[in-house]
Amino acid sequence: MATRMARAGGSRGGPSAGPAAGSAEGAAARSRWASLPGDPQAAAAARRFVRAAFADWADQGLAGAESLTGRLADEAVLLVSELVTNAVVHAGTTVELRCRLEPEREPGAEPSGSRSGEPHEGRSGQPYPAPPAYDPGAGLDGAPGTGPDGTPGPAPGLVIEVSDHHPAQPVRAHEDSAAAENGGHGLQLISAVAESWGITYRRAMKTVWFRLPVGARDGAGPEPELAFDGQLLQRGLRAAELLAPAPRRSARPDHEAGWVDNGALSFLAEASDLLSGQLDADQVASLAAQLIVPRLAEWCAVWLYDGDSGAPGRGIAADGEEQRLARVWHASESRIDALRTALEKQPPELPDGASPSGAPGAAPWPWPYEPGGYGPGGAALACPLVAGGRRLGTLLLGRSGLLRFPDEVVGLIEDLGRRVARAVATARAYSRQERISQVLQRRLLPRGRAQVPGVESAVVYEPREGAWAGGDFWDLFDAGDGRWCFALGDVCGSGPEAAAVTGLARPVLRLLARDGFGVAAVLDRLNKTMAREAADSVAAVAAAVAAAGAGAEAPVEIREEGEQARFLSLLYGEIVPYPGGSGGARCTLASAGHPLPLVLGTDGRVRVVAAPQMLLGVVEDAAYVSESFDLCPGETLLCVTDGVTERRSGRRLFDDEDGLALTLAAGAGLGATALADHIRNTVHAFGPVPPDDDLALLVLQAAGPGVA
Repeated sequence: MATRMARAGGSRGGPSAGPAAGSAEGAAARSRWASLPGDPQAAAAARRFVRAAFADWADQGLAGAESLTGRLADEAVLLVSELVTNAVVHAGTTVELRCRLEPEREPGAEPSGSRSGEPHEGRSGQPYPAPPAYDPGAGLDGAPGTGPDGTPGPAPGLVIEVSDHHPAQPVRAHEDSAAAENGGHGLQLISAVAESWGITYRRAMKTVWFRLPVGARDGAGPEPELAFDGQLLQRGLRAAELLAPAPRRSARPDHEAGWVDNGALSFLAEASDLLSGQLDADQVASLAAQLIVPRLAEWCAVWLYDGDSGAPGRGIAADGEEQRLARVWHASESRIDALRTALEKQPPELPDGASPSGAPGAAPWPWPYEPGGYGPGGAALACPLVAGGRRLGTLLLGRSGLLRFPDEVVGLIEDLGRRVARAVATARAYSRQERISQVLQRRLLPRGRAQVPGVESAVVYEPREGAWAGGDFWDLFDAGDGRWCFALGDVCGSGPEAAAVTGLARPVLRLLARDGFGVAAVLDRLNKTMAREAADSVAAVAAAVAAAGAGAEAPVEIREEGEQARFLSLLYGEIVPYPGGSGGARCTLASAGHPLPLVLGTDGRVRVVAAPQMLLGVVEDAAYVSESFDLCPGETLLCVTDGVTERRSGRRLFDDEDGLALTLAAGAGLGATALADHIRNTVHAFGPVPPDDDLALLVLQAAGPGVA
């Protein structure tokens, strides 16, 4: 059984089931039916079908057909086009279209439509009596219309039904909800134009119908416009507003403007969230194009300057600097290449008419025409991407079939353009910082490690997660005279400040070692340098405090916390291979506040080969001593930073209960590279989260006799 429902303000029943009995021309002659495919061409086919039906009825001379011209025909075609479009977009099924020309009904005849009082099921599932069937002769207040003699006498009418096969839920009664759900003005136009209308729901079909009055009877009373001029005028104004809305948001009704503004704010909020997570300018351009297409435009292109800071000034490019087409996107992917070809011929320049604030606004742009390319002409818009007073690129977009973009869309695009520009500026700042970090990191680390005759070496160096460079450093170099020196250091702290100390310590070590200084002498001189730097920092602070206490200006600038002198823990040594290729080497080293080095013997036992001493940079007159030992063939020397020994898992440290020594012993029999990987993997597996400190280790393994 069909469930018939009528929207408030529409009719009180469904459309009539067929032409009135006893029609002289016959039901078949007054009714036309067509089945349309659910594709974008359905609306055009429906318009042609309706006009063909009107012409056919006029050729047959049917009563009332002579009135199916002019405004009435245009209104019918408009409403049919809107309803068919909504059915195709939201149902996507075959659309059934029926047109019926109702003749004038004789007084006393039963009105068409569903029978009065027939029960049907509402949304709650409970049956309730159906409203009375629509009576074409009823007045606007529901009272039967009267002819000149006082008897009911309805005028002829045009009834059109549009059905789809999608079992949708009933629409809500609020008139603006229809526009929000359907994406058009179909039901709003019907309520503003039609004499009556309604919606019929069946188990697998939904039908929207409406009725338009056709002409007036001879001798009829006053014209409806005269009798109900106030109501008809209001409805006419409402229809005009829907068909030709005012271009400004402020001219809209408050509730409708609020809906549009909320939609724009939601779109911009979503765009900001997505754009803020991108740290690559090209990725920002790609995301911006996909946000715009197809919501705001049919195609979009993003041009970017490749310079670090964009074009200088307000949209004036530097000499020789041109924009690069970073991203092109089209709603039809097959047309992207043709669009790119057309756009690359002429990069967009800055539109004229910059605002007083210095931020250029969006401006119309010539449609980039390409014969046989990506589609017909339309409206195009160029929006400069400006952030911090610098032009970073241009956002170019277009939509076919438009003469110009509405002001609301232009304002939304300008808002989005500012967000895209800020995201591009942020991405470029990050890229510049990353490039600087990579260059500095390459300078902080040795370009390679020297090959020590008869000694196999392996290094693991990992700055903490998210750090561009750390305070840990290593080195292994040829000092001349048959000596090879190695170092593993750790500056107190991390980040750029610690890396700055690293950049000082490693070159000084190389210089002193190649000048012939021994291990202890190198540490003495490096300690004095760092202690004096620390003393200068303390003296600066003391002078500033004393000056402040005396009420005088501070003679020196107080350093920021990150600029204070930093201490250094260092394990430094030299290794001299035994001559004659007998294997093994003589090793001399010293540990200044550093985790002590370990040696894994050929018997699997682990021993400590250095004594702890003071950190470098704490006490200027500290004296350091070195220790020497033989690294026999097959033995392995392991040097690590505190990123290994102090790796945490809850309250436990990796080196608790000699954890490092046990891990080293478990790697007996492994080569230098395999042993370094074994220790690294064990350290990472010790805790559930990535290490929060720099990690570095150096493995030196003496080869057997005859191994170079």
